[in-house]
Amino acid sequence: MPNDEEAIRKLVDNWLAASKKNDIDTMLDLLAEDVIFMVPGKEPFGKKEFAAVRQEMKDIKMEGKSDIQEVKVLGDWAWMRNFLRVTFTSPQRSTTVHSGYILTILRKNPDGNWVIARDANLLTPESGT
Repeated sequence: MPNDEEAIRKLVDNWLAASKKNDIDTMLDLLAEDVIFMVPGKEPFGKKEFAAVRQEMKDIKMEGKSDIQEVKVLGDWAWMRNFLRVTFTSPQRSTTVHSGYILTILRKNPDGNWVIARDANLLTPESGT
């Protein structure tokens, strides 16, 4: 199981690197086809909606820092509790920071790669930003 946990931690690193570069294709590769995202104030949404939102944000620079609190692997499924802090910088250089906990359910594909299957993202704006 340590190799699975390492692979999941690497997935998070890859996700953050892709977010920073706005590499939507890499981000989509890290998602299950039936992924569901849950965020405050919105109905749950899937991969197609995620791609559309990321495309709309293509001019916004994102810088994220992750602090993985727990990873538990259960066969071909795993869950992860993570604290995430993301800085968003608009083309006009205005900056906002969002942070909070995330609970992610991951699934191992037949090829052995882990993907995000469900993501409950509880990030909210930090005070004063």
